Amino acid sequence: MTEVQYHIRVAEGDMGKYVLLPGDPGRCESIANYFDQPKFISFNREHKVYTGFLEGEKVSVVSTGMGCPSTAIAIEELVKIGCHTFIRVGTAGAMQPQIQVGDIAIINAAIRDEGTSKQYLPVEYPAIADLDVLNALVQATKKLDYPHYVGVSHTKDSFYSEVEMDRMPMASILKDRWDQWVAGGAICSEMEASIVFILAGIYRKRSGAVAMIIGSDMDTISKKHDPDNTIRVAVEALRILISNDNGKSP
Repeated sequence: MTEVQYHIRVAEGDMGKYVLLPGDPGRCESIANYFDQPKFISFNREHKVYTGFLEGEKVSVVSTGMGCPSTAIAIEELVKIGCHTFIRVGTAGAMQPQIQVGDIAIINAAIRDEGTSKQYLPVEYPAIADLDVLNALVQATKKLDYPHYVGVSHTKDSFYSEVEMDRMPMASILKDRWDQWVAGGAICSEMEASIVFILAGIYRKRSGAVAMIIGSDMDTISKKHDPDNTIRVAVEALRILISNDNGKSP
């Protein structure tokens, strides 16, 4: 029997090789409900785990918590037990005026404006999604007919230094840097994509990320826009990847 991983509390036989990564443990059950034969595996700290099946292949969902440090821990331990495909499933804030609340952001690369990935590679090294996973996410979103944008995300460490810049001691610097990301074409801002991409690259695994664009009023958002849209995209993308990996037509 393989060793149980310290933080996520799973061993190799507990997991599928294809893994969805929400931040919130509260979303894991909702995601698992899209699997065939979902089974609760473990819950330790911010890491809740369910395993089930899609297209006859074992798949899993593991919550990462908020931010890159806990996300890195989850991926490190998942890689140790043989997982090879990761899709980050979350939320993000829009950075371009044409992008609306409820739209789907498919992230093809990330600005590494956080500290964790710099413990692995110098900041000049790009954080990019795997092409197969990216294409599967785009194909899934088009199939489901959801409004979407593909582009670069801004991955950050501090939530409130973005959403409440004016009250920060470094307000002018934060605003100037934000304007630069926007001018460069970044489509959204979130807190995990860069480390997912960097670690997948280092360990020669596949990764991608999909997020729903949200605003400040979560109650209004949940009434007007189905938060499960991102889940449906990620699950459909897994179906596509599994079928492609097995040489079948999705």
